[in-house]
Amino acid sequence: MAEEAEPMDFGGFYTATVSRVVGYLYVVLGSVAEAEDAAQEAYTRAWLRWSKVRAYDDPEAWVRTVGFRVALNSWRKTKNRLVAHRASGQGAAYTHVPALSPDRLAVVEALRRIPAEQRRALVLHHMQGLTVTEIAHEIGAPEGTVKARLARGRKALAPYVSEFADEEAAPGAARSQAASAPRPAAASDPSSDPASTNQSAASAEKGMVSGA
Repeated sequence: MAEEAEPMDFGGFYTATVSRVVGYLYVVLGSVAEAEDAAQEAYTRAWLRWSKVRAYDDPEAWVRTVGFRVALNSWRKTKNRLVAHRASGQGAAYTHVPALSPDRLAVVEALRRIPAEQRRALVLHHMQGLTVTEIAHEIGAPEGTVKARLARGRKALAPYVSEFADEEAAPGAARSQAASAPRPAAASDPSSDPASTNQSAASAEKGMVSGA
């Protein structure tokens, strides 16, 4: 008889996933303090209903989603909710946000320039490696909506991120190349050539004279 798998321990789940979740929220939100605050709230909610959450197909995706919604709700209530929190230096960093390369930092800065939903789709797809179908399932939107957000987000980031600039330039370059390609010469029409027309007329005239 096969042994039943042991229930997932919340402590082990937290340790294994917290760096990824905070890292994701940091890139989406653009602030370490807000990312840690949103993640803390999301993990608290997961812990309070752990017997249910651990049975989900992807508990980490649930925590990511809750963390993102917590942040959005906070923005709607007040943009300055964490000013005092950050100024006091409180809120111990219970986890370490992975160090970002200069290129990745540039991407984080650029992401702040686009709407949150586009930013979320881009981060889940390009940084978390989720497919369009997986993103649609996680955020509760049709796949077409996800594709549209990805396309708009890439276009908005094109001036700031070379990877997306290349993608945007490729179709335009193809069109430009096609437009500048030499066109095949049109077949010559003897009737449109003045010299040919004159020569034909002279021949006809000569024939008429010789036959007279």
